[in-house]
Amino acid sequence: MKLATLKDGTRDGKLVVVNSALTRCTEATHIAPTLQAALDDWDKAAPKLATLAESLEHDAVPSMRFHEHDALSPLPRAYQWADGSAYVNHVELVRKARGAEMPPSFWTDPLMYQGGSDSFLAPRDPIRMADEAWGIDMEGEVAVIVGDVPMGASLDEARDAIRLVMIVNDVSLRGLIPAELGKGFGFFQSKPSSAFSPVAVTPEALGEAWDGGKLSLPLHVDLNGKAFGRAEAGVDMTFDFPTLIAHAAKTRPLAAGTIIGSGTVSNKLDGGPGKPVAEGGVGYSCIAEIRMIETIETGEPKTPFMRFGDTVRIEMLDAEGHSIFGAIEQTVEKYTRG
Repeated sequence: MKLATLKDGTRDGKLVVVNSALTRCTEATHIAPTLQAALDDWDKAAPKLATLAESLEHDAVPSMRFHEHDALSPLPRAYQWADGSAYVNHVELVRKARGAEMPPSFWTDPLMYQGGSDSFLAPRDPIRMADEAWGIDMEGEVAVIVGDVPMGASLDEARDAIRLVMIVNDVSLRGLIPAELGKGFGFFQSKPSSAFSPVAVTPEALGEAWDGGKLSLPLHVDLNGKAFGRAEAGVDMTFDFPTLIAHAAKTRPLAAGTIIGSGTVSNKLDGGPGKPVAEGGVGYSCIAEIRMIETIETGEPKTPFMRFGDTVRIEMLDAEGHSIFGAIEQTVEKYTRG
């Protein structure tokens, strides 16, 4: 089952069910007006939405053309967005590039920060920033939306709480991160609004690619129309989603609609840093990572961060080459207050 939120002039949009081909959709507001409302009453709403999805596949209900440009992020705003760093290879490279040792605990205890969740970008909305010098970067990730998770949840409880899967562009401002982290109080200004895929997908609809904790498919990241990343999301993921969810719920319950992110999808190559797609590697899911490798190899980064006019596209395809979640496609624009 695939669900989306269409723009309707309100903050939270309206809930629709989308067919597996991402070509048609049907309104689901008679079941739940919004995705959050469906998540709040999932046990009742999910079977009805699944029946509607089956009817849509058989053209048995009224439908309309599904246009990804008309979609908001599936949850246009959420009660919580907690982003992990499950691909420890990425963390290791970040620290190595700045000459910092990585504590051994990073391999056993997940990193996680609480991001802003009140104003997610639509998947085709521009990334508007006031200054290129802030170091505008994309981060291609996978994320899950959970139902209610009790405090102290077990891994099995965490796994059972996963309701939907999405992909993410976790926009980061690399030029602002060092000063913020230097204060010892975490990210804020350096983590602006993120964007999520046009549709969110139930785990069972992912077939064999989903094992209950990881999504084993390449994440396609293109920068200005050229292949930038094809990292395998199921490879080098040190912490799977149940582990991340249980980590987040250690000292607090998680409300239905909480989003948990994987962090930047990142792969090693023969035990070392990856290579660009153009050189036969799987590339990178963020610009910072190639800059780290350039710094390690040559002493300085060469690849610039995103500039006004640059476009990033993030997508994941199934084994037959069909888009699963639709595409996040965003152009960087200069922000000026109107």
